[in-house]
Amino acid sequence: GKPFDEASKEGVLKLLKYVGGTNDKGIGMGMTAPVSITAYPAEDGSLQQKVKVSLRIPSQFQANPPCPSDESVKIEERQGMTIYSTQFGGYAKETDYVNYAAKLKSALGSEAAYHKDFYFCNGYDPPMKPYGRRNEVWFVKE
Repeated sequence: GKPFDEASKEGVLKLLKYVGGTNDKGIGMGMTAPVSITAYPAEDGSLQQKVKVSLRIPSQFQANPPCPSDESVKIEERQGMTIYSTQFGGYAKETDYVNYAAKLKSALGSEAAYHKDFYFCNGYDPPMKPYGRRNEVWFVKE
């Protein structure tokens, strides 16, 4: 129910606390990239006020990940996927993801089969990195 950028920041902070040690084992796991935000586009291409923010749990913790102390943080297994992707720089905001998703959709045309009800907005860099930033939009192939 919050704007995309605000909800995304809130989700990222919760995950940072989890990987930083706010979990049942009190273990800091370290940060992984990318931070992946599941976006849900409306008919007009704008984003619904609903997001899911995800991080990859570091390999050494995947078999037995610590339980999050925050009950709004969930652990889920993501299956392998094939994606269509586009990359761009800068500090990405909702408008950037929407614009690049539209460009990717246009580049793919009508032949490519991918999920239209969601896509992933990915950021690879910490906030203190001002230059050479990497962001991606992923469409998941059907």
